[in-house]
Amino acid sequence: MMLLDFTFYTFIAVVIIQVFFYSFIFGRFAFSKQNKPKNNQTNLPVSVIVCAKNEAENLKTFLPSILNQEYSKFEVILINDASNDDTLSVMEAFKAHHQNVKVVNVKSVETFWGNKKYALTLGIKASSYNFVLLTDADCKPLSKYWIKEMSLHFNKEKTIILGYGSYAKIKNSLLNKLIRFETLLTAVHYFSFAKTGMPYMGVGRNLAYAKKEFFNTNGFIKHIKVRSGDDDLFINQIANNKNTAICFLKNSFTESIPEKTFNNWFRQKRRHVSTAKYYKPKHKILLALIYASQLLFWLLAVILLINQYKWPIVTSLLLFRFILQFIVLGKSSNKLGETDLIFFFPFLEIFLITAQLTIFINNLISKPNHWK
Repeated sequence: MMLLDFTFYTFIAVVIIQVFFYSFIFGRFAFSKQNKPKNNQTNLPVSVIVCAKNEAENLKTFLPSILNQEYSKFEVILINDASNDDTLSVMEAFKAHHQNVKVVNVKSVETFWGNKKYALTLGIKASSYNFVLLTDADCKPLSKYWIKEMSLHFNKEKTIILGYGSYAKIKNSLLNKLIRFETLLTAVHYFSFAKTGMPYMGVGRNLAYAKKEFFNTNGFIKHIKVRSGDDDLFINQIANNKNTAICFLKNSFTESIPEKTFNNWFRQKRRHVSTAKYYKPKHKILLALIYASQLLFWLLAVILLINQYKWPIVTSLLLFRFILQFIVLGKSSNKLGETDLIFFFPFLEIFLITAQLTIFINNLISKPNHWK
């Protein structure tokens, strides 16, 4: 009985932690409004950066949505990262028809083999303008005002803009719902922490910053040997409560092609998760606390309910936390266009926690591969 007593009080503590995060951290984003930026510098020239490795078909499909943006002055820097398909030819074809396209052809270098950061560095150096907006080759803006919405948040103080990069919806696909739920949670986390003055990451599918931030910190040099992290590790290094803004208006969203098999998604997430250990200590502690409290919430609740130990109280706490989660994530889902996920939250959360635990264990055993 003493063991169940301990489990019960631990469960109460875990619920309190969860309530704290949902109410005072995630709620900051869920109940916020996207206010019109103050003292913004309108119509800033912008360099859109697209780094591609073996992405010939995706460039044909998605690059026109970038080139057709309604914006006064922008260029598109296409980086061919040592592709072995027709990526370079496709880039050159677009360049021949668009004066604002510049191609950077990166050849394999033994020291930086398989390292996207090397290719991105060359692309950023080749850009003409002081502000860069990054996205992926398999990614498309969901509006012709994408550049305008993202760049509108730049001003003398705000030099980093965190945007939302969604994934395309696939009907009747559990994996697709899981991918989009994980993407939703990640966005809620980094938007919410940015709102509280603790920005810790962004996603390369939709991210903008002033080039001075890149050069002042010597680019990716501090983590150049880490295969991934050209977006989250870089932002973790340079972002603070003064220089970072968030943009979550629907015209600012991008949409990428999601993985279609669990194995491919699993490998992708292994690379992404492997960078978290390089975050600043305070961010690692907070993220670990979020995950641990989620895992323990379900584990302890199951143990207590199986043993019918103070089940009325346990059930009440479960319902309270579920209601709070539905309210906060429901509001966030509405902001980010993911409302079809709302009724699957509990199931997807259990699935995601299990997957993340498996990924963590696998990363302890072996290192994930390079980006492509």
